[in-house]
Amino acid sequence: MSSKVEIKNKKAKFEFDFVETFTAGIQLFGTEIKSIRNNKASISEAYAVMVKNELFIRNMYIADYENGGHFNHESKRDRKLLLNKLELSKINKKIKNKGLTIIPTRLFISSNGWAKMNIAVAKGKKIYDKREDLKTKDIKREIDRKLKNYK
Repeated sequence: MSSKVEIKNKKAKFEFDFVETFTAGIQLFGTEIKSIRNNKASISEAYAVMVKNELFIRNMYIADYENGGHFNHESKRDRKLLLNKLELSKINKKIKNKGLTIIPTRLFISSNGWAKMNIAVAKGKKIYDKREDLKTKDIKREIDRKLKNYK
């Protein structure tokens, strides 16, 4: 039943340092899961917020299902993330710290057919941190090229 749906937030690793990651289920309508299975979703501008000890994902775009009719969903509504109480309390404690946020990193369909999302409690990077990451990536790439040419 597993599908090849994997929607990633490619900028997340560049923009944030991940403190801790979690896997959460998502509460969806029928037309939403059908659109996700057609790879018609985006999490690049999404973020998560705590509301009354529940976690919600905001600004996640799921395209309208073309065969939905008048039962279609709103494309950018708040969706509840499904985690157990221990994980929710951990996340709540972490985001009390100044500068930490919750961002989605990956949306996928699990082996039993459920829509799941990897989320990360993260701290935003400064400009000089981003430059440092680019430098280390370039150095590693250069070393790999020289080793490849050496063999």
